[in-house]
Amino acid sequence: MKENKSYEYVNDFLFFILKPVSSSGGDTYLYCSGINIDRFLPITKGRHRPMSNPAIRGLQLVNLGVRALALEHGATPKALPENECAGIIPSKDSWSAERLLIENVPKSLPEKIISYCVINLLKKIDKAIILGATLPDKLLEPDELQLFIEAMCAKYGR
Repeated sequence: MKENKSYEYVNDFLFFILKPVSSSGGDTYLYCSGINIDRFLPITKGRHRPMSNPAIRGLQLVNLGVRALALEHGATPKALPENECAGIIPSKDSWSAERLLIENVPKSLPEKIISYCVINLLKKIDKAIILGATLPDKLLEPDELQLFIEAMCAKYGR
C-alpha cells in the first residue's frame, strides 16, 4: 500500500504538520502544531494576563477545533504524550506546541485541517486581543503569511 504524504505549513511564527504514521497502513497521522511565543509578543504583550497568552490560547482552541473537524469527518483524535513531536518543535525562541494522533483519516481531511488551523489561529488571536485587524480569509503561502504577521506586529505592536 502506498504511504500517504506529509502535510506541512511552516514559517517563523507557526507550524502545522500532519505526518503519516507508517505502521498504521496510511490512514493515521501525527498532528503537531506550534506557535513562536517570542515572535507574537509585539501584538500579545500587555494584552493578556500572565497565564493567558492569546497566541498560546489560540493554539489550544485550534487544537480543539481539529479534534471536532476530525470527528466530523469520521476520524478519531487521540491525545499523545509530549515527546511524540520531539524534533519537530524548533529549539530557537520559545514555542508552545500541541499534538494529536488522528486515526481513520480520509484523504481529503489533511488539507482541510491545515487550512482550518492557519486561518482560525489568526482569528482567535485577533479576537482575544481585540485588534480588529483585517485578516486573510483564504490560506496564504507560509512566507506570505509570515510577511502579513510581521506587518501586523509592526502596525499593532506595543
